Amino acid sequence: MGMRIGYGWDSHEFKKGVPLKLGGLAIDHPQGLFGHSDGDVLLHAITDALLGALAVGDIGSFFPPGDSRWKDADSTIFVNLAMEEAQTAGYRIVNVDTTLILAAPKIGPISGDLRERVAELLRIAPGAVGIKAKTPEGLNQDHLAVAHAVVLLEGIEEEDSLREMEAAMDDPQTVEAVVGELVGEAHSGHSSRRRVTSRPGFDTEDIT
Repeated sequence: MGMRIGYGWDSHEFKKGVPLKLGGLAIDHPQGLFGHSDGDVLLHAITDALLGALAVGDIGSFFPPGDSRWKDADSTIFVNLAMEEAQTAGYRIVNVDTTLILAAPKIGPISGDLRERVAELLRIAPGAVGIKAKTPEGLNQDHLAVAHAVVLLEGIEEEDSLREMEAAMDDPQTVEAVVGELVGEAHSGHSSRRRVTSRPGFDTEDIT
């Protein structure tokens, strides 16, 4: 089943009177991100990265912006669906790396909390979550928040098989049996080669 890589990108505009949500956390800020749902640009990018890795479409395919059911919806719903799609397809997340591009608020002071929350949603360790932030210098995008996300998936069956093999090789009796089998095959191969090389060659006196 192997590995799969997915990439996601999203952007939303800041607007007064809207609560700010990033990475599933409520952030204290004068402006929030306007969108059909809660505008959580980070979770939207991660969701698209997951769906992209599985080649099943994008966030709009599952949650059309024109559908009133998703008006002001919590974006953790989107992540949960993408996680279910990955599990159904036989994959788990290895790690995710993200970059936020926004003028404010400062992400450094809350990056640890963001990592913890995203890790919780993705059911991975915080050490497998990258959260980076950049300012949009010279891009005239101070009114926007942009998020990029890359996710790596691994096949569950393949990973479990490797773990079973590693566990088996930790058993001395299993190792002894495998070595014995290999030695037996080696001896069998040598005997076969001896039989082949022991055949008599041509007698040139019989050639007419």
